Amino acid sequence: MRASQYYAPTLRQAPAEAEIPSHKLLVRGGFIRPLTSGVFTYLPLGLRVLRRVEQVVREEMNRAGAIEVFMAVLEPKELWERTGRWDSFQPQPLRTEDRTGRWFCLGPTHEEVITDLVARDVSSYKQLPLTLYQIQTKFRDEIRPRGGLIRVKEFTMKDAYSFDIDEAGLERSYQAMYAAYVRIFERLGLATLVVQAEAGSMGGSDTREFMCLNENGEDTVFMCDSCDYAANAECATSRVCEPDTLEDPGGAYEQIDTPGATTIQAISEMLGMPAQKMIKTLLYRVDDRFVAALVRGDRDLNEIKLQRATGAEELRMATAEEILGLTGAPVGFSGPVGLPDEVEIIADPEIEFLRNFVVGANEADAHLTGVNVGRDFEVSRYADLRQAAAGDPCPQCEAGKLQTRRGIEMGHIFKLGTKYSEALGALYTSEDGEQRPMVMGCYGIGVSRCVAAIVEEHHDEKGIAWPLTVAPFGVVILLLDPDNEELVAIADDLASQLEAAGYEVMIDDRDERPGVKFKDAELIGYPLSIVIGRKTAENGEVEVRRRRDTAEEVAPVAQAVARLQELAEDA
Repeated sequence: MRASQYYAPTLRQAPAEAEIPSHKLLVRGGFIRPLTSGVFTYLPLGLRVLRRVEQVVREEMNRAGAIEVFMAVLEPKELWERTGRWDSFQPQPLRTEDRTGRWFCLGPTHEEVITDLVARDVSSYKQLPLTLYQIQTKFRDEIRPRGGLIRVKEFTMKDAYSFDIDEAGLERSYQAMYAAYVRIFERLGLATLVVQAEAGSMGGSDTREFMCLNENGEDTVFMCDSCDYAANAECATSRVCEPDTLEDPGGAYEQIDTPGATTIQAISEMLGMPAQKMIKTLLYRVDDRFVAALVRGDRDLNEIKLQRATGAEELRMATAEEILGLTGAPVGFSGPVGLPDEVEIIADPEIEFLRNFVVGANEADAHLTGVNVGRDFEVSRYADLRQAAAGDPCPQCEAGKLQTRRGIEMGHIFKLGTKYSEALGALYTSEDGEQRPMVMGCYGIGVSRCVAAIVEEHHDEKGIAWPLTVAPFGVVILLLDPDNEELVAIADDLASQLEAAGYEVMIDDRDERPGVKFKDAELIGYPLSIVIGRKTAENGEVEVRRRRDTAEEVAPVAQAVARLQELAEDA
């Protein structure tokens, strides 16, 4: 390929809206261009990288025994209604109506479609296990797209789905996908950490995310500083440490005036009392009932944990009007003492060890001090509701403390069980003649997000440094004098040798100054380069360079390919 005939427009400056290195460099290097917020066009270089990432994923999925399919983007509303996700999936899918009035969504995921497909064609245990996958465009109506390809409305995803006869079979399929993911990310040059996670709108269990730790990631990862515990912020927990001695309950609680003190900080300053001695009472509408969730004053409530604890399909904070109706007080003064019997009180386990604490009085501008569980109100049950925090005791070991890192989610695997197969009739006839629901697993990789993550991991102040496995071209030949026919012939001969050896080659024969060509080569990030210039014309030597660590050497033209192949071993 000749650069003079190629479409690769580079930019000297990054767009103003680009905040992280991958966004800046992919735009500057001529890989992508924004169409609108969260939607990008892939230019030729970017498409080549995307396709190379796809190929790595495809090879490892095939190696693991998965079979590729390609499903429709338009998914009918009726399927999603059968699983109950038409109204509950978040973020809400992009929807469209055809000329007959039939509703569809633009697929954000394909559990319904794949399950319906298999339900039609697979009926016997002899046809299982089966794992199907696709690499396809997905659509999610993100409220705040960010980070270039990190969080977008339209993206390329690999999604796979396994079907087995029982849990033991699912475990084998799950482990096969786990091993495939490890190989995929190793080949892509991405160091990943596997963390515990939530399944979210997909449902399921044994959820694991493959995280690329990076300061520009949008996810928070909690890691133990002493053992291998790691979890994302949605499900991270910490050990509750029972104090050596418990404070004795005092006398009856006392109501005090706290005018305008609607926050923990305001009450703490007014009473001169630490937030750890207070309780937040947070009222939620959970399906068709109300729940009071209690966490310590210095803690934040984790709504995902609350939803899991209550088994809610829908969960939202109570409105100001609902709070007034339940407590008789405005927002900011709710407390567990005297709540109506129909309000279930669920408390975080840390509450169990508090004594003589402060709560809202269910009366405007008033709080109660000296409150105790059991004497002044009853807790229906205890459940982990708190957001983990840096410095918390590790839930897995005795010695460790939790620390936080930022991460980019690259892959997600989880067990679906029979949630979709039961809803959509994906049944098989067992060896003993009984009909049973297939046991499913789900496995996703953000293919286009991988492109951005690779840049985040492999760049410097000059530009991108692609690993050879995903580079748009493995080698660039910088022809510094394209008007010199002898040098052109040398470039063409070297390109032919390299292509015969399996490399994809770009010859930069543009009518540009050498400095421009060097800068573009570093910006675009070709892993290997050969410089044909003055030294070549004078004494038959070329410069052979490796982008990753700027290693370079001079070699005779006849030895250039061999020397470059040696450098390629560490490219």
